[in-house]
Amino acid sequence: MPAAIEFLKVSRRFGSVKAVDEVDLTIAPGEFFALLGPSGSGKTTCLRLIAGFEQPSSGHVLLDAADVTGVPPYERNVNTVFQDYALFPHMSVAENVAYGLRVRGVASEERRKRAEEMLALVQLEGMGERSPLQLSGGQKQRVALARALINHPAVLLLDEPLGALDLKLREAMQIELKNLQRKLKITFVYVTHDQGEALSMADRVAVFDRGRIEQLDTPRGLYMRPRTAFVARFVGGANVVEGELAQRLNGTARAFAIRAEAMALDGAARDGAVGCAATVIDVQYHGASSRWQVRTEDGSVLAVVRPESGSGSTHHEIGSKVFVSWPANQMVPLEAT
Repeated sequence: MPAAIEFLKVSRRFGSVKAVDEVDLTIAPGEFFALLGPSGSGKTTCLRLIAGFEQPSSGHVLLDAADVTGVPPYERNVNTVFQDYALFPHMSVAENVAYGLRVRGVASEERRKRAEEMLALVQLEGMGERSPLQLSGGQKQRVALARALINHPAVLLLDEPLGALDLKLREAMQIELKNLQRKLKITFVYVTHDQGEALSMADRVAVFDRGRIEQLDTPRGLYMRPRTAFVARFVGGANVVEGELAQRLNGTARAFAIRAEAMALDGAARDGAVGCAATVIDVQYHGASSRWQVRTEDGSVLAVVRPESGSGSTHHEIGSKVFVSWPANQMVPLEAT
């Protein structure tokens, strides 16, 4: 079976700026694939290249094994859901959903029937006659999804689709989106800067930085085995130990990552522990856990996250002298970049 999407040495330049830099990428049919990275990393430009809103400066974009480089958006079997929903305020919900069918010349009765089916799919039965202005943010997002899906695209592109929603609704919509994708079995390509969204929904994630893919892996692989310091810090906020401290602790100056939740704080060194003396410089209480920032003797700042027990976890005040330690098998060597 051919790949749903392929990038072959794709670059996109805007003047002297390389927004996408010779990216090779393969996305399988039916995959929930996330493009993750900070603002300006190239992820949204990649999405626009798939949609046809941008054309590569060099390289080729393939959809279902067909080279679509230079092919306009309306001739590609893809559709896009945007963060701002882009609903037409002068149309009803049903008219918004059926708009793509109307453009294609589908008869009105067929449009009505299919719009009702799509609204049922996104749990908005009976709301077709409402105005988009009467809807909540989550309902608007569902309408945008229904409109994008009504033409049965081979690929659905989602550009920060939950960014305008509050935290609770965003978490609920993450579950709904994943369930919808499983039900429809079509390829979802999801752009986000939120690593929690990417890890919770995607089958695989490409982490972008400066126009290149730093690492492409499963969510678990990215979290447990980051390849570079950038990925370690961006995905889950791991500590990166390097330089003099890495040399002293590991016998080599090669940097390594250690997850904050794999670390412990003690008043003194424990037998057989890998770690060092430090001073607490900040404490944050997060309910189920607390987060300490400590500064080691060489000036490195490390984070330690520990769960709160029913009786309260070990408490270390700011300024406390502690020994920060971790299991040796939790240290992940990092590649130089």
